[in-house]
Amino acid sequence: MAKSKKGDRVQVILECTEHKDSGMPGTSRYISTKNRKNTTERLELKKYNPILKKYTVHKEIK
Repeated sequence: MAKSKKGDRVQVILECTEHKDSGMPGTSRYISTKNRKNTTERLELKKYNPILKKYTVHKEIK
């Protein structure tokens, strides 16, 4: 059996890019995981923003 390495997966926070520009209060953030070995660049996913009530691009923040 192959050994499982937990050290390659890390938790990342995804924040909405359009929400900051809209001027509305609050933030839209999601927590996800990524494999640090395979995905070295920052993660970008389309997620639902409940404040703006539409799907927007969420980028990884640190």
